[in-house]
Amino acid sequence: MTGIRKFAALALCASFAASLAGVANVAHAEDLPTFKLEMADGKLNPARIEVPAGKRIKIEVRNTGKGAAEFESVQLRKEKVLAPGADSFVVIAPLDPGEYKFFDDFHQQAQGVIVAK
Repeated sequence: MTGIRKFAALALCASFAASLAGVANVAHAEDLPTFKLEMADGKLNPARIEVPAGKRIKIEVRNTGKGAAEFESVQLRKEKVLAPGADSFVVIAPLDPGEYKFFDDFHQQAQGVIVAK
């Protein structure tokens, strides 16, 4: 096998392995405890989300407002920008018991908290 063919075969194998890992992560994210958050023009519903401590969680975020929204948490090192009408999610690593603030970076008055118990 020539050097180019070996390289192409290795690249193909690496690409296939990466795609399998992505599928596994998506399937795994669907099995996580899931919490819903609605963001709408500076309002958060709910503004307080209680989650189990010590477990990975998924927060499904929906922007029902007329402008862009951004889920952001400095403590959790997460940010997600959503266009009007968009849905997305963030996966959060297991949390120690406590409170973790989040906000809408486009509407600074919209402040929320995730409480891990």
